Amino acid sequence: GLELSHCVGANSLSPAVPWRSGGPCKMKRVRTVFKPEQLERLEQEFLKQQYMVGTERVDLAATLHLTETQVKVWFQNRRIKWRKQSMEQKAAKLSQFGVIQPATADSTDIKDHEEDTVDVEL
Repeated sequence: GLELSHCVGANSLSPAVPWRSGGPCKMKRVRTVFKPEQLERLEQEFLKQQYMVGTERVDLAATLHLTETQVKVWFQNRRIKWRKQSMEQKAAKLSQFGVIQPATADSTDIKDHEEDTVDVEL
């Protein structure tokens, strides 16, 4: 389930996190920690296919004792990591041949896939 950390009050030294609006208390989401076995299986599935949808995602979540949302967000974040690694490898190959890639090319590739950008696991 969802685990939320302590209530951040107005008198607290740490800033309030706006996960819940309108309430007297702001709750901060605690990061999901995956077990090594879960990560291994998620990576295996990612190697087969970069997008996990529908009943496949539901089944994988049940098998790994995770929520469907946790699996969805893991795949979103893994695709971002994969794209970043691919761009770094491409840049390294180009630099070997003395080709300088414009700085805006990487940001354009990332902007094309902003639907996958996720800052918070739900």
